Amino acid sequence: MRRVSFHTLGCKLNFAETSSLRHQFEARGFTSVGQKDPSDVSVINTCSVTSEADRKCRQIIRRAHRLNPDAFIIVTGCYAQLRPEEVSKIHGVHVVLGNAEKSRIFELIDDFVPTSTTQVNVTCTGSMTSFDPALLSDDRTRAFLKIQDGCDYTCSFCTIPMARGQSRSAPINKVVDQAKNLADQGMKEIVLTGVNIGLYGQGSQDHEMNVGLLDLLMKLSRIEGILRYRISSIEPNLLTNEIIDFVADTPVMVPHFHIPLQSGDNTVLGAMRRRYRREVYQQRLEYIHQRMPDAGIGSDVIVGFPAETDECFKETHVFLANLPVTYLHVFTYSERPNTVSSSHSHLYKPVPSEECATRNRSLHDLSLRKQRNFQEQFRGQIRPVLWERKTKSDQMQGYTDNYIRVSRPFDADRIGLVEHVQLGTDHACFVLT
Repeated sequence: MRRVSFHTLGCKLNFAETSSLRHQFEARGFTSVGQKDPSDVSVINTCSVTSEADRKCRQIIRRAHRLNPDAFIIVTGCYAQLRPEEVSKIHGVHVVLGNAEKSRIFELIDDFVPTSTTQVNVTCTGSMTSFDPALLSDDRTRAFLKIQDGCDYTCSFCTIPMARGQSRSAPINKVVDQAKNLADQGMKEIVLTGVNIGLYGQGSQDHEMNVGLLDLLMKLSRIEGILRYRISSIEPNLLTNEIIDFVADTPVMVPHFHIPLQSGDNTVLGAMRRRYRREVYQQRLEYIHQRMPDAGIGSDVIVGFPAETDECFKETHVFLANLPVTYLHVFTYSERPNTVSSSHSHLYKPVPSEECATRNRSLHDLSLRKQRNFQEQFRGQIRPVLWERKTKSDQMQGYTDNYIRVSRPFDADRIGLVEHVQLGTDHACFVLT
């Protein structure tokens, strides 16, 4: 019986797609092993959102070859899609597959036997029109379900449209069937994921017309057995009041949103080619807070974008400090080849790396303060927690409906249980993420 290992970098969508690959290999008699264990085949699913992500991909490919010099190494994902020739030249790589080929490994590879030449199969993103389903489940408690892929937006800093192609969606009946199967397996929570899920319905293989994210949420909410649905991330201009109202009025929809901002300065947002301005973002958050005062709200922010002056950054910091945001994911700008911001970099004075690091730390500190303040609001209150897994310290962790991470002493009988607990006690200690 041959052994296969997997290594995944990047977003939850990548992890969901790797999970689907694992099932394909296991269905054909392979045994899944750990990344450091001896293996006959190594599948590396890559990310290319930043230059640091590219560097990590190269590092992991080389490490996989060192650990298993005779293994058949397959590199796929966004880095493979964008830089196939570069990947093919890394010693030890036998096959490079683009994102469209990711799910077709067994169609494209006859035998997993190393050869002296590297096979490269990468489809142009303009030809990506099909939707490949993917699903990641963890401890039979929470599942990440892919409902959408690709992106039609042209943000000036982003390579994702070049790596993933145009927006396309899973047929609504297929998503509903997958959710029903997860319910039958005892899954309690489903996180809906994709590249830009606010575009759900565009490029759909469904015959229904005018199907959108709200239509999908309505159908999913009627499935028995699933206790929670969570929207992974949604653009502010695509998050409508109707969606917010539905989440607020529907018990199985949790009061938690992740809404990318990227910058709190309108000049920078314009240079980024974002499809909203700070006023729209503020309106969305204020409406969420009005309808769901207990809601957890996360945000993505980029520091060091070429158009971001000291004043622009201060605008962003003050803007976020005054919003009901509960945590931040902070990224430092990384110039990506073939993007608009890269080609127009001569128009702006680049932000020194030391200043980027300072701004990153500043927003990271703000995030920690906001997270602590949000948690303290609920100290002593009773909220539902889905207990998920054991940690290395004999603790188990879970999330409240509004995305507060808590831990308690490990108890195997509680895995997959939604339990109402008093927050900030030994049975639900706060965890900073």
